[in-house]
Amino acid sequence: MIGETTRRALRVDGARLMQRLDDLAAMGARDDGGCDRLAFTDADRDGRDLVTRWMRDLELDVTLDAMGNVVATRPGEAAGAPVMCGSHIDTVRTGGRYDGNLGVLAGLEVIETLGDAGLTTNRPLAVAFFSNEEGARAAPDMMGSLVYVGGLPLAEALDAVCIDGCRVGDELSRIGYQGTGAVPGQVPHAFVELHIEQGPILEAESIDLGAVTGVQGISWTEVTVNGQANHAGTTPMSYRHDAGYVAAETTAFIRRLVEEMGHAQVGTVGAIDLDPNLVNVVARKAVFTVDLRNTEEEALQEAEARLHEHLEAIAKAEGVDISTRVLARFQPVAFDPRIIELVEDTAGALDRSVRQLPAGAGHDAQMLARVCPTGMVFTPSAKGISHNPKEHTEPDDLTAGANTLLQVLLALTESDEIPVRQARP
Repeated sequence: MIGETTRRALRVDGARLMQRLDDLAAMGARDDGGCDRLAFTDADRDGRDLVTRWMRDLELDVTLDAMGNVVATRPGEAAGAPVMCGSHIDTVRTGGRYDGNLGVLAGLEVIETLGDAGLTTNRPLAVAFFSNEEGARAAPDMMGSLVYVGGLPLAEALDAVCIDGCRVGDELSRIGYQGTGAVPGQVPHAFVELHIEQGPILEAESIDLGAVTGVQGISWTEVTVNGQANHAGTTPMSYRHDAGYVAAETTAFIRRLVEEMGHAQVGTVGAIDLDPNLVNVVARKAVFTVDLRNTEEEALQEAEARLHEHLEAIAKAEGVDISTRVLARFQPVAFDPRIIELVEDTAGALDRSVRQLPAGAGHDAQMLARVCPTGMVFTPSAKGISHNPKEHTEPDDLTAGANTLLQVLLALTESDEIPVRQARP
């Protein structure tokens, strides 16, 4: 057991954390300072090689499961399920250097800090990175953690087709990261993920850290419109069956919808592909995506229903055929109130301002919440920018987040039960 006085005095090495972030950012580095480490690519392999080498350098027990998820465990004084932290190291094609990476590398920093101090936790402590969290190369997002908790069959995940036509299982094998470890994996005692906010709230309100209450529900739909190609100059507007128009009008409809619903509803048309995609030809076909998110399941279902009503109406009006395919669908997730309070209290004890807020993006933590008590810690994102090479968080904020993670993990490893906030006078 680690005494409370010793525990509270521990601090991570912020410079060492920053160096690891810089070193990992070199894997798949872009000329504009960002990162391109799409899941299961050569750059992803290089990042995995680097992080797993760091794990072994720390003499951790590293396991690789059949979905490519990597879990590194530091033994505790007692046996049993570990307290786990972690995130992902894959990026979108135009990614930054902190999204996902912070949660993994801060976990390694916590473990190295304990090693430097010669301390052993009561429960084992594990840090993990999960495959294909972004879903940018193959849907769904959070693929690895969803398989890890048993929410997606392994065979289905491995058979998923990437945007470049490759099969996930083939690519995972090609880069040497399809392991033999069983999935679903071991259920942790608790799971905590440190992550940049990827939004503007903390910075705008001059708040140091966020105690995350949960994750928005996510609905990804692929829409395919089959119309008729025709000459752009000779075809009167009333004779057209324009797939490009349907895509554009649906994009505008989504903006009108979210403005009308208000509150937590957001919506995005993020990808559009037109065929034949020529300046003087009415589009024969359009394939586009719709991303709807809300913190309330009932409201998310309303938005989905209204999207499909719109598609039915515009298909009839424009004389086109429309089909849809669900790419991902996750209900909103509420995190464990005990861990939310623990994060909030820990940040306050470190003299950092903190507020509760929901996560707008999907995270591996929402999958782990299916099987164990789970929470998240947010650090501010400069101007709320993420999935962008300009993604930035100040080193002091990154270190504050890592120190909060350190203290939260120690509170969880040293207690037989999840700590509960004491009644306040």
